[in-house]
Amino acid sequence: MTAIIVDDEKHCRDVLALLLQRFCPQVQLLASCVDGTEGYQAVEMHHPDLVFLDIEMPGMSGFDMLEACRFNAFDVIFTTAYNEYAIKAIRHNALDYILKPIDKDELVKAVQKAQQERLTRTPAKVESFVDYLHRQKTGDRIALPTLEGLQIINSEEIYYCESDGGYTRFFLTNGKIVLISKTLKEVEDVLETKGFCRVHHGYLINLRYVQRYIRGDGGEVIMENNKNIPVSRNKKQEFLNLLEKI
Repeated sequence: MTAIIVDDEKHCRDVLALLLQRFCPQVQLLASCVDGTEGYQAVEMHHPDLVFLDIEMPGMSGFDMLEACRFNAFDVIFTTAYNEYAIKAIRHNALDYILKPIDKDELVKAVQKAQQERLTRTPAKVESFVDYLHRQKTGDRIALPTLEGLQIINSEEIYYCESDGGYTRFFLTNGKIVLISKTLKEVEDVLETKGFCRVHHGYLINLRYVQRYIRGDGGEVIMENNKNIPVSRNKKQEFLNLLEKI
């Protein structure tokens, strides 16, 4: 199998290249790229069977690169350090990933799987994944089961969601409040890949509408509708990590 590496961190590229040389002799490394733009150019030039792709990179991210070269027939193994949203998106589309720092056994397993399934895995799964990412960018429509029936809204219409026992209140950008008979955990499972973050056991917020964060033990968030929402101590770091990526 031919392969390229795309990662903005030099030591990560070097370590991965060394592990491939030692433990995956069936992989011929054609290029080691510093960002998504260089990775795109390498894909166009070499047409590799396999791409080891970092996600968080300056400029063109790994996801952006896939959108640019979606119709090339290569398999993908993502390499990532922490991005929970990314991992859930990848799992949702049955693609492979390896957490950093890369473990040689996990690497060997991922390469063997890619080699065995290469004929059926791509390009269809990559295209499906890119379509999935595009839906996240444009905003998915969701159906809220109310007492009157289903209310169809776009995720971008939601400021935040508030738990009320076995129910959840949706606070919308048009000023309306919608109550549905779903727990906040069930709502979180639907919205967590659409730019939402559970900052407290009682609140799920839309990160695009965060106006300010006030420091504290956990702190609190001020939303664009001037609502103050508490941030629990155990959710604080996850929230701040996601906020930095906006």
